Amino acid sequence: MSDEGETMTYEIEPALRDWLLDTDPALRWQVQRDLLDAPDEVWTSTRAQVATEGFGAALLALQDPDGQWAGGAFFPSGFDFEGPEAAPGAGQPWTATSWSLTSLREWGVDASVLAGTAEKIAANSRWEYDGLPYWGGEVDCCINAFTLANGAWLGADVDALSRWFPEHRLPDGGWNCEWVEGSTRSSVMSTLNTIKGLLAYEQLVGGDESLRAARQAGQEYLLERRLMFRRSTGELIQPWVVRFAYPFRSFYSVLNAADHFRAADLHEGSGRDERIGDAIAVIREARQPDGTWQQERRHPGRVWFEVDVPAGESSPWLTFHALRVLRWWDGG
Repeated sequence: MSDEGETMTYEIEPALRDWLLDTDPALRWQVQRDLLDAPDEVWTSTRAQVATEGFGAALLALQDPDGQWAGGAFFPSGFDFEGPEAAPGAGQPWTATSWSLTSLREWGVDASVLAGTAEKIAANSRWEYDGLPYWGGEVDCCINAFTLANGAWLGADVDALSRWFPEHRLPDGGWNCEWVEGSTRSSVMSTLNTIKGLLAYEQLVGGDESLRAARQAGQEYLLERRLMFRRSTGELIQPWVVRFAYPFRSFYSVLNAADHFRAADLHEGSGRDERIGDAIAVIREARQPDGTWQQERRHPGRVWFEVDVPAGESSPWLTFHALRVLRWWDGG
C-alpha cells in the first residue's frame, strides 16, 4: 500500500462539523481544539463541562467511597475468573478502577476534580495479581502503562514504576505482557500501550532520558513493521490491525498507533516518518462517502455505559481520530 500522491482537504463540511459538535463534551472539546482550531477559551470551557455533564459526570458518579470503581483494580470486585465472563471470546469487564481512570483522563477531566482519589486508591486498592499495591504496578506492561499515566495525572508517586519500563523492555525493542510467561518477542499491542503510557507520563511530569529512549525504541519497533506488517515476511500482522473500534481500550489498530505518533510529534517534534504511510492509506480508504468512519466492532465485556455507536454505524469518535491523524499527516 502507498500513500504517495494522495491528498485530503480539511475544510470540514458544515453537516459533518455540526455532527461532530453535536456530541458529548468529552469529544466536543477535542473537535473544537484539534479540528476546528477554536480559541482556547472556547475548547477549555467545553472541556470543563466533562466533569459535570454527559459521560464524564456519569462515570465520576460511579466512583466508590474508597476511591475505586466497581470495587477492584483491573477487574470488578467478585469477578469470577472461572465463570462465563472469563471464557474465551467473552472479553473482560471494563468497569474497574484502571479502566475508569483511563477513560476520565483521556476525556479531559481535570485532576482537581478527583482530589484525594490517588490517596484513597493507595490505601484501598490492590492488584488482583498477588495483591500488589496499586501505584506500584504489577507485572503486565499494559496495566503498568495505564497506571503510570493515571498516576502522573492524579499526582501519585509513580517514579519507581516509571523505572520498571526500561528494565523490562525486550531485546527486539518493544514489550510483551506475556513476558512473565516466558515470551521473548515483543507484541505490537503491548508495545503501543506501553509507549502511550510513557508519552503521557512525559507530557504530564517530564521524565528522563532513559524513559525517552525506551519509548523511542518502542516506536522504532512499530515503525520497522510500518505499523501493520510482520518484519519477517511482510505480511499483515493480523486482520485486526486494520479494523477500527472505539473505545480503543487496550486493542491495537493502525489508527490507534498513528494517533500516538501524531501526539509524539507534537510533543517532541519528531516529524512524520514515511514508514507510517501504509497505515495512513488504510485510514484514508476506510472513509465512507459521507465523510465518516464506521464502527467495525464493539470489544466484548461488561461496561458502565456505551460511549459510541454499535458496529456498522458511523462513529463520531473514530471520525474525529481519523480526521485528526490525517490532518497531522497532511500538514493541515
